[in-house]
Amino acid sequence: MTPSRRSLAGFLMFAFLVLGSFQNANALPAFARKYGLRCSACHEAWPMLNYFGQKFKDNGYQLMNDRDAPIWQNPGYWPVTFRITPYWHRESKDKVAVDTPAGPNSGQAQITSSGFDVSGLDFHTGGTLEKNISFYVLPSSDPTASFHFETVMGRLDNLFGSSWLNLKLGKFELDNLVSEKRILTLTSISGVYQTYHFLPQGDGNRFGQIGDNQLGVEWMGHSVNDRTRVSAALLSSSDGQVNLPYGSNAYSGFFAASQAFDTGKLGVQRLGAYAMVGEAPTTYLTTGGVAIPGSGIGNKGYSRVGFVGLFYLGKLDFQVVTQHGKDNEWFGAGYGAFADTGLLNNSPGTTLPPGSRAPTWNGAMVETHYVYSPQLIFIQRSEWQRISQQAVASLPSSLGNSDMYTFGFRYMPIMTSRAGFAWHNEYSWFRSTGTAPDGSNLTSSALISGFDFDF
Repeated sequence: MTPSRRSLAGFLMFAFLVLGSFQNANALPAFARKYGLRCSACHEAWPMLNYFGQKFKDNGYQLMNDRDAPIWQNPGYWPVTFRITPYWHRESKDKVAVDTPAGPNSGQAQITSSGFDVSGLDFHTGGTLEKNISFYVLPSSDPTASFHFETVMGRLDNLFGSSWLNLKLGKFELDNLVSEKRILTLTSISGVYQTYHFLPQGDGNRFGQIGDNQLGVEWMGHSVNDRTRVSAALLSSSDGQVNLPYGSNAYSGFFAASQAFDTGKLGVQRLGAYAMVGEAPTTYLTTGGVAIPGSGIGNKGYSRVGFVGLFYLGKLDFQVVTQHGKDNEWFGAGYGAFADTGLLNNSPGTTLPPGSRAPTWNGAMVETHYVYSPQLIFIQRSEWQRISQQAVASLPSSLGNSDMYTFGFRYMPIMTSRAGFAWHNEYSWFRSTGTAPDGSNLTSSALISGFDFDF
């Protein structure tokens, strides 16, 4: 047996021993402690919600019974969950600009590194302040323990006794069916949905990031059985950054609607659509060449429009997202969030280069889950982004196109009302067309194995 085969056999034997050594899972922290529910009641696989979990969230983290108000809970109940992930990972990029001696690969090299690491810390707290008054606060850190507020929101639920009247204010995740904040993949490549964050090469728009939590106000309504859902949000064009760092008079809107269908033994299928439309600044006043925070003007428009589907076929299910994006030609030329990114500033008198156009593109994502059991889920995701119109006509039509593929599994031996634990293993691969230093394709990959746990 070759060394590589011996290593693979050893890993499989270790996996078999680990997978066979734990008892059945039963619940999830925080909300599970409040209601005494099993994890499978709300989660297809932690942290991804199932239909019932989405309905619980839509009701303002309530079951709509006499246990919703915190006054009826044990005084020792505290709705708090910490989440962090220690892991081993390998990162590789095939063409990185470097200072090297003359030669056939002068100016670029493949960089590969591996080792042990740790994620940032999420500190979740949420629930109800009173019946039909809910909240969620999430201080979150990077791996160096530098904290920020990922989520801070208050919500008035079922106003006037109607499930169609729910009002949310603060910083929150946009109401899209496929949630990036409950993503099952964790590598540096697949830890976000590429489709939600894609931008053409040189594009300066940093405001249409659907996967990022945003600051604003949201109205959301749903039928009593949650089959029909609609929402509309008014957002500051700041990509969730506080203190109005860009412009104080730029707003965006996010709109979503979906309909679920009961298909008998196959479960509940859901189809939906969303749109993010708005404007954001491209011009900033400066002092000594430095942008003045909040001085952004010269607003230009952008849009993101997409369709979403959640399809269930027994233990196999699919999440499908398609998206069409368009940015104003000023964003396409590199003007945008100048205040903190060093992008171009559309100062008075600036004119666009000849031939500037509004960049447009199309994206698609298909994520497949095979739920072998409530404890074990296999994951595969493919994402493709294609430019349909470059910002400059002379650019290659394929410049900036990207492909991403990832696959892995999560084994969750412990999901009690006190703690959750997942052994996570995943490999991801990414290619961007024509973006290497020498103009060829840029390819990167990531491999991760770690313990994802909360308590």
